[in-house]
Amino acid sequence: MAIKTIHNTADKTWFITFTCYSWLSLFEITNSYDLVYKWLNLIKEKFKIDTTAFVIMPNHVHLILHLNIEANLNTIISNGKRFMAYEIIARLKSQNKNAILLKLGQTCTEKEKSKGQIHRVFEPSFDAKAILSTPFLLQKLDYIHHNSVSGKWNLAESFIDYQHSSVCFYEKNIVHESIAIKHYLDLEN
Repeated sequence: MAIKTIHNTADKTWFITFTCYSWLSLFEITNSYDLVYKWLNLIKEKFKIDTTAFVIMPNHVHLILHLNIEANLNTIISNGKRFMAYEIIARLKSQNKNAILLKLGQTCTEKEKSKGQIHRVFEPSFDAKAILSTPFLLQKLDYIHHNSVSGKWNLAESFIDYQHSSVCFYEKNIVHESIAIKHYLDLEN
């Protein structure tokens, strides 16, 4: 994925994906799903960014975020990945996952090391697509909610049973215990 500069983000809804380095299942290995929730709650509080939908997979995250104010999406996502990376590394160290730490450490360039980066936890960029139509929004919502049981994934008996997703909010009208979700019908696009 190429690094993109995202401008003009006020009152926009975005489909966002970011991935752990080399598709390693770092969220699962370190049980770091909570870090994504903490970050989503932080950006809600600090930047008024609403979470419309999400799925936290073992090695990647899909989000639909609604930005209510002008914000630099690149900075928000980069800072979130950095925030999560520090704690994921700490958890890998506490679990003595030395082989993974070695792999993550070997991927840093000399330039990154000179800036103090010791490990690469996430792929360097992220994917962001502006959601400009209801059909595209519904397509991405369906994709997010079925991701846990699509392709190679069998993370739950049914997509509705996967706990690290906003699916129950939409399918069963159940409030998620870790994150406030803004229903897509309440977006002002």
